[in-house]
Amino acid sequence: MSVSDLRLFEMRRPADLPDVCAVLAERVSRSEPTVLLAGGTDWLVEQETRPAFAKEAALPLVLDVSRLPALRGITLDGDRLRIGAAATYLDMRRDPAVLARAPMLERMGRDIGAIQIQARGTLGGNLATASPAADGVTALAAYDATLVVHSVRGERRIPFASLQTAYKRSTRAADEVIVAVEIDLPPAGSPWIWRKVGTRRAQSISKVALAGVAVREGDRLTRLGLGMASVAPVTALLSRVRTLATSRPLRDLTAADIDAAVDADVSPIDDIRSTRDYRAHCARSVVRAFLRDLGAPV
Repeated sequence: MSVSDLRLFEMRRPADLPDVCAVLAERVSRSEPTVLLAGGTDWLVEQETRPAFAKEAALPLVLDVSRLPALRGITLDGDRLRIGAAATYLDMRRDPAVLARAPMLERMGRDIGAIQIQARGTLGGNLATASPAADGVTALAAYDATLVVHSVRGERRIPFASLQTAYKRSTRAADEVIVAVEIDLPPAGSPWIWRKVGTRRAQSISKVALAGVAVREGDRLTRLGLGMASVAPVTALLSRVRTLATSRPLRDLTAADIDAAVDADVSPIDDIRSTRDYRAHCARSVVRAFLRDLGAPV
């Protein structure tokens, strides 16, 4: 599907966030399909690849939310970073607050396709699609981010840990608009990792990707956030690895214990991009590498 094909769809540009919520609530109540369009980097591809019979169904109303001020902007208030759902990956890569306090997001943003995709793609779009292979969502998982959503019922906050329920399914209601993500940042200079394993560093979907942030005090971790892509039906939070690594001194972590925790946290599959065994091997390797950098003798 090309941009010119958008003329086939009814499109509107809502005046503000309350307008979006009102239109969405009305259409959801009538079971009428609606798409919120910001960058369109996922949705346009989906229209091209959907089955022929689906193309004969009623076309959705497309609401262009890319320019709504309520969904844009990046702000830092103390240690809390707020990123608008329609802020692009290029916005994040260039933002002084992100560069200073959340460098893992800037590093991840380099690997989101080519510069054209970075200039259009958004965190809000990645979250709405809910793909377990989404690099941006993986980074948010590591930061234990919170989603801010709005509807005609008001504002609601969803911790990332309770967001994804199944493959491309989430606890966000059909009439809720993702407005922003909020991150309680670790202290400046805290260690982090972004590692993407793929056919190419960018312009390819991850075979496995690991995002991690940590806070270390002496030989112990007081905070460890992890997210891993393409190893489960949802973004993997690696909860067993988190518990293991924060429950004992780093010097007491063993490769065998780490590998066992990773294996318990992931359930990779064979697909066109990779094999189950290779994904499991990569998952163990990148987690061990991060914990080794933090001081574990593995």
